Amino acid sequence: MDTAKQFACDTIEDIYNLPEGQRAELIDGEMYMMAAPDRIHQKLVMVLSNEIYNYIHGRDGDCEVYPSPFAVFLNADDEIYVEPDISVVCDKNKLTKEGCKGAPDWIIEIVSPSSRSMDYFKKLIKYDTAGVREYWIVDAKKQRITVYDFEQETVEEYSFSDRVKVGIYEDFEIDFSEFNLI
Repeated sequence: MDTAKQFACDTIEDIYNLPEGQRAELIDGEMYMMAAPDRIHQKLVMVLSNEIYNYIHGRDGDCEVYPSPFAVFLNADDEIYVEPDISVVCDKNKLTKEGCKGAPDWIIEIVSPSSRSMDYFKKLIKYDTAGVREYWIVDAKKQRITVYDFEQETVEEYSFSDRVKVGIYEDFEIDFSEFNLI
């Protein structure tokens, strides 16, 4: 008797067919539904995106910053589709009408209760193997920023009272102590 089970894989078409306003990510044929973020999460996305945008454009930089929702087809195909909280893309050839085809240079994820294991484990591995240069996990609950510099193969931990050096730029730091998150 054949005991093998048939499993249907989710596809990018399943993402596109979600009801209006429903968001999900696709990793290795499995769809992960996304919960609505809370106020502090959204404030962090706004403040960090603004800091990054001002830095890049204040220096006539070539990179672009995109807050979520922004489609990232991580391996330039339809197998891994994610919506990082913040994506910084320096290779404009990766930008399409749909979003980014390939790995952004820098990704920031703001941890939500429903995304904790995804951000710290599954996405960490996917971002590293896809070629993301730098990955930050910003955890408001723990008041912690974990910085993975995949190019230098380093991991650093910071608190919300620290200045955090951006690895993909020589002279850019973000001072988390300046953010009023209450």
